[in-house]
Amino acid sequence: MSEDESNKTQAGKTSPGQTPAPAADVGAALAGARRDPTAADEAYDIRIGRDGTWYYHGGPIRRIALVKLFATVLRRDAAGDYWLITPAERGRITVDDAPFVAVAVEAEGSGEDQVLTFRTNLDVLCQAGPDHPIRVAFAPDTGEPSPYVHVKDGLEALLTRPVFYELADIAVSHDGRMGVWSHRIFFPLDQA
Repeated sequence: MSEDESNKTQAGKTSPGQTPAPAADVGAALAGARRDPTAADEAYDIRIGRDGTWYYHGGPIRRIALVKLFATVLRRDAAGDYWLITPAERGRITVDDAPFVAVAVEAEGSGEDQVLTFRTNLDVLCQAGPDHPIRVAFAPDTGEPSPYVHVKDGLEALLTRPVFYELADIAVSHDGRMGVWSHRIFFPLDQA
């Protein structure tokens, strides 16, 4: 058998100990990128800091256009891992908290008809609602809140402290909880 035929015979097989790609959209993207992920795929030395700064080999990436380009191919799999996926290659990256940071919020309307529009550090806009919920996680040891808004495809934005304070300023009481309305959905900001 020729080397080419041997390679064709091996195509599509999973090596022992290698798990198939997840079945979600990310799994389809991973499957479409030539082969199942390997340890070498994890070699991308890219990290997104808690403040939204992207780093390459420990130094910040200063070209915002490049960061925005990377963000368009950023995906999160069912296991919670973050990937940069292109048709030609893919690599796992490290995200300290959330890949985006919500740096501004604009409230239009009032009460249940209020609409909250968030802008991220990469100029992505999203309106809180059924497809973009707001959630607040609380540190178990300190009770410190970490508020998030869902941006896209399982990716969230951590709200900056000033943005969270803006939400706290417009918070209302509903069913014994303090929170905000957006697209007729109430999002609690306090601890249950």
